[in-house]
Amino acid sequence: MSIEKKIDAKRWRLPAEWEPQSMVQLTWPHEKTDWAPMLDEITKTYEEMAAAIRQYEELLVVGEPNNDTWARDHGFITLVDDEGGARLLDYCFNGWGEKFEAALDNAINRRIYDEGKVKGDYVDCLDFVLEGGSIESDGEGTIFTTSGCLLAPHRNQPMTKDEIEARLKHDLCAERVLWIDYGHLTGDDTDGHIDTLVRIAPNHTLLYIGCDDESDEQYDDLKKMEEQLLTFRTMAGEPYHLVKLPMPRAIYDEDGERLPATYANYLVMNGAVLVPTYNQPDLDAEAMRIIGEAHKGRTVVGIDCRSVIKQHGSLHCCTMQYPLIVKNE
Repeated sequence: MSIEKKIDAKRWRLPAEWEPQSMVQLTWPHEKTDWAPMLDEITKTYEEMAAAIRQYEELLVVGEPNNDTWARDHGFITLVDDEGGARLLDYCFNGWGEKFEAALDNAINRRIYDEGKVKGDYVDCLDFVLEGGSIESDGEGTIFTTSGCLLAPHRNQPMTKDEIEARLKHDLCAERVLWIDYGHLTGDDTDGHIDTLVRIAPNHTLLYIGCDDESDEQYDDLKKMEEQLLTFRTMAGEPYHLVKLPMPRAIYDEDGERLPATYANYLVMNGAVLVPTYNQPDLDAEAMRIIGEAHKGRTVVGIDCRSVIKQHGSLHCCTMQYPLIVKNE
């Protein structure tokens, strides 16, 4: 499809996650989702997330029908302007490249919009596959993403990297896109979502997953990612402030497969940061300290996500924040 001028790039922008929010969305697990075999366990985790979110802002809970619960990837991506406007961008979610059934999840945005749960201008972007977990914004015109995900099979072929970048810059009103070419977590279904690897924080800070164990199968690729991040520059030409997050010790499922545990998958909210933990007290505490320092002035709340990673995601994957202006009263 040719790129249409449906968004005025001079007015709109994709806000950073730490900007004021109206609410956070959770898409709830039930017996018809992929969580059915461990429904009691995951429901307890979702209840803990919901309780923590409600302490700081409103919560939008989406129930049946849905295939799964990854609100980050099927939720609206929202642009704002300086005049109180909002653009609700509805992209195609196809189960991370047609790996899983996602038709019901892909219909959620239209449903909650038609029901008046969110306000703003609805923008149909369903001709393009884009998951919220695959992009990060500094709110100032830079979008971060990974080539592993956006160029993966069954997303947007036969579009080239240049064509995909042009689409991102147009739709998200960005001045530039910084592509990360390395970084892979064993067990990851998303082909390398950036929210499992690198997060942007205030003051041009990049929090990234590092690995110091040379015997770890992820070491080489994460080292290359670190080296690439060192080459990145802000729009003012300055290097980013890089802060390394610890790597959780390996966690395996009942079949002996490694699960993609990561501390990068945290959620920034009004007054708080929810950080995934993995019953590894030393590393959990270190990650919470680092993330708290990067997002000063916010309370750091740990949420045990050992249940969530059994389906190869974590805390940020389960949530989607909305800017201050999109909540209907």
